[in-house]
Amino acid sequence: MVTGASGNVGSNAAKFLIQNAQDVVVAGRDIENLKRIYGDTAKIVYFDFSDIGTFSEALEDVDRVFIVRPPHLGKPEELKPFVEALKEEGGIKLVSFLSLIGIENNPVPPHYKIEKYIEKAGLPYCHIRPSFFMQNISGVHAFEIKHFDRIVIPVNKALTSFIDAEDIGEIIAKVLTDADIHKNTAYSITGPESIDYYEVAKILSEELGREIIYANPKPKFAKKYWVETRGLDKKYATVMSMLYMMTRWGTAKRVTNVFEEVMGKKPQTFRQFAKKNLDAWER
Repeated sequence: MVTGASGNVGSNAAKFLIQNAQDVVVAGRDIENLKRIYGDTAKIVYFDFSDIGTFSEALEDVDRVFIVRPPHLGKPEELKPFVEALKEEGGIKLVSFLSLIGIENNPVPPHYKIEKYIEKAGLPYCHIRPSFFMQNISGVHAFEIKHFDRIVIPVNKALTSFIDAEDIGEIIAKVLTDADIHKNTAYSITGPESIDYYEVAKILSEELGREIIYANPKPKFAKKYWVETRGLDKKYATVMSMLYMMTRWGTAKRVTNVFEEVMGKKPQTFRQFAKKNLDAWER
């Protein structure tokens, strides 16, 4: 069962699971969207973390589960009923949860408590702890790059070990396919290099053929801009500000070899990602 199957990571996890010849259940609230994405390649079920009544049908014949915390569920305890349902279900071989790199030393984000809920429930687990998604640059931050040739992210010269969501999805599919090998583990995964946003701007400039500048805004200005000018949700902007503040402190620079050790190949570079996603920033 794959939750968040229409998102960056969940869609890639489901794609690679299907390629691995696994029987996949994609679960979510927007059934029509899931039908458009998957057609008849996966079983599609209605599922809502907030509605216990949807759990039983979604978990029918399921023995492995990938969990993505929905952005609208800010409190970790909101996922606890589903974790308890997995425990009661019995026969679960692995629960893979999309967490955050460094979370084992940072109890503030909700991911920390969710990991603990899964472990205390006695469920076999494999926490996936990625660094920042490259898709943040082609997603929420693409607007300024596309229209103003600017990157508006408040981290100064801090380094980030970006990883492609495609790579995250592929390693999730691997651990769920070979559940027995990966149970009761936690994988901190990053891209192959740690770069700052000046280097990101340089790579984008070279690939797009126009100058992209890292604006290096002050944190207070960036948050105000995201909320008042971009119109982003205030809670979302607050979480984003918190994560970027941690980046300024150096928490995102760590590079690991975990992806290569598990997958037998290197993760993709930011330049490879940029080449594949030029349409996100082209005018």
